[in-house]
Amino acid sequence: MSETWLVVGLGNPGPGYSRNRHNIGYMVVEELASRMDATFKTHKAKALVATGRMAMGGHKLILAKPSVFMNLSGGPTAALAKFYNLTPDHVITVHDEIDIPFDTVKLKLGGGEGGHNGLRDISRTLGTKDYYRVRAGVGRPPGRADAASHVLRDFSTAENKDLPFLIDNAADAVELLAAEGLLTAQEKFHELRS
Repeated sequence: MSETWLVVGLGNPGPGYSRNRHNIGYMVVEELASRMDATFKTHKAKALVATGRMAMGGHKLILAKPSVFMNLSGGPTAALAKFYNLTPDHVITVHDEIDIPFDTVKLKLGGGEGGHNGLRDISRTLGTKDYYRVRAGVGRPPGRADAASHVLRDFSTAENKDLPFLIDNAADAVELLAAEGLLTAQEKFHELRS
């Protein structure tokens, strides 16, 4: 039976942020939209939304890029879940994760937000932490550099060479999670880097 999933890519709106590490979520949902030949349109929930099916007769994905700053991501996420009549167990967030090495993808259901203000706001507005997270590793800043500044900087020249692979893997992880469940997706993607 075909299911519907809300996939929310986290990021900050505006061209000045578009290549930041913090915007990897936007990049991943853009890749998914490209795969489904779907176009983003403005939605009243303060988000850009694209819808499509993963494959012939496959699950429907509602891809969203909140058009508010990262720390306010919860409002659009909760509004879209309500609009499409989806419960938190059919919400997947895609976001940057500094506690995972660059070019690594990890998945989980629920848990803490690890200081990620976008996730904290989503947990607050959904009223639960029990939604799926596809975590794209952006690595920790070197030395004692500030983590907040690190994620608001563009990927380095070296990282940009591998960035398409990270985006591709995270998009694959979303599709596998929606199609075959968390355990199958974790078994595949957690094995890629151990």
